[in-house]
Amino acid sequence: MTLFETVRNAMLAGLGMQQKVGEFVDELVKKGELSESQGAKLIKEWSEKAEKGTEGLTKNFSEILTKTLDKMNLPTKDDIEKLNKKIQYLSGRIKKLEGIKDEGQAEGSPGREE
Repeated sequence: MTLFETVRNAMLAGLGMQQKVGEFVDELVKKGELSESQGAKLIKEWSEKAEKGTEGLTKNFSEILTKTLDKMNLPTKDDIEKLNKKIQYLSGRIKKLEGIKDEGQAEGSPGREE
């Protein structure tokens, strides 16, 4: 099982658990063991804690992914853009130097092959 699948399953389980908690609280309200306001308060508290847990899971996943990519030593988009700019600059310099070289060698001059 991949890391993505593990995280996906954990998140789906969390959503399923939230639904089960809601159903459980609704059942307690129907039985009269909780008032509607108490049930709503419980669901709200549980949802807030679940959301914090999900945020923590997302943060941990992001950190793991970042560390893994760093270890893989893959170039970032910024790295690639910098290299493209350098290539464009160097290509321009080469063209400029070739133009100067061509101007310095007249037609029929030694050293120029056609």
